[in-house]
Amino acid sequence: MIDFQKVIESIYVELKDDINRGEIASYIPELSTIDSQNFGIHLKHIDGNSYSSGDWNIPFSIQSISKVLSLAFVFPIYKDTIWERIDVEPSGNPFNQLSLLELENGIPRNPFINAGAIVIADMLVSHFDNPKHEFLNFIKDLTNDQTINYNYDVAKSEQRTGFRNYAAANLLKAFDNLENHVDDVLDFYFHQCALELTCEQLSNAFFMFANHGICLQQKKRLSQSQAKRINALMLTCGFYDEAGEFAFEVGLPGKSGVGGGIIAVLPNHFTITTWSPGLNQKGNSLIGMKALEKFTTKTNLSIF
Repeated sequence: MIDFQKVIESIYVELKDDINRGEIASYIPELSTIDSQNFGIHLKHIDGNSYSSGDWNIPFSIQSISKVLSLAFVFPIYKDTIWERIDVEPSGNPFNQLSLLELENGIPRNPFINAGAIVIADMLVSHFDNPKHEFLNFIKDLTNDQTINYNYDVAKSEQRTGFRNYAAANLLKAFDNLENHVDDVLDFYFHQCALELTCEQLSNAFFMFANHGICLQQKKRLSQSQAKRINALMLTCGFYDEAGEFAFEVGLPGKSGVGGGIIAVLPNHFTITTWSPGLNQKGNSLIGMKALEKFTTKTNLSIF
């Protein structure tokens, strides 16, 4: 029997004073003020028990981690017609790359690069009168936590500076892969990325991916096949041009965000979230990547 609390605490102690912590994502001005010393870990086991250490209860901007949740929200609505507008292949490029989008006629490589997530946002804008409200309620329902909200200052900051996202959305529009006005789609997209959750809330939100599509409240949110497909996409596409490295070092499906969060899943076992705002050169949390590598090494738990 693995003592998860002991393992997590030992990893926290090993890494909390690490000098090399990476660089904060200062290109989003509101994120540049975050303390780089923040570091938290939270694990939610399939049996309902939780284990945590460090700054696991401080809310942070989940950024691109939200792309998994927006896909999970839209999947039961549009089902497999999603894949007529988005591919499921790794990009091998940074999250905001534009060149592939033009070369491949406006079909994003996968739903976890920015262009793919913008197409998902377009679907939600088409389906709901108030997609921001509906998406926020979806997250609150997943976690059974009504305190979760958007960080509106972060959303405004991204609206002011997200020029590459405007470029991607306009390129998608030029290829007829956006149904709605670019500004309406990006307004939802920027708010989705500005969701604030703690490590605990994020582990709870992703519980359904460890539990065959059934969330923490025992509601069926996804079919078993849909949960399997999203887990596969997290493994192959969840870390942009570092997805192979994460699979090699950690061996779990997961998703990162430039707010410094990483969520990883072992189906039938647990979800685990780390948060440390400093990023490596690929845009993934430097300490978070180290922590998860240590975790799967110490516990010998991975999908391989």
